[in-house]
Amino acid sequence: MKTGTVKFFNTEKGFGFIKDDETNNEVFVHKTGLIDNIREDDHVTYEVEQGQKGLNAVNVKRN
Repeated sequence: MKTGTVKFFNTEKGFGFIKDDETNNEVFVHKTGLIDNIREDDHVTYEVEQGQKGLNAVNVKRN
């Protein structure tokens, strides 16, 4: 499992970005990949999968 911080999340549109703790890269997250509801600045654990347009965070869970 990777760890990171929610940099941005739009609850109305259901997507955002997580900043990875190790690499500082941003990973796209969609509401379909969430286990818990998330907000900006939440610390989360997640896994990464290849999506149609790049890497997506899945199984996203608040710490």
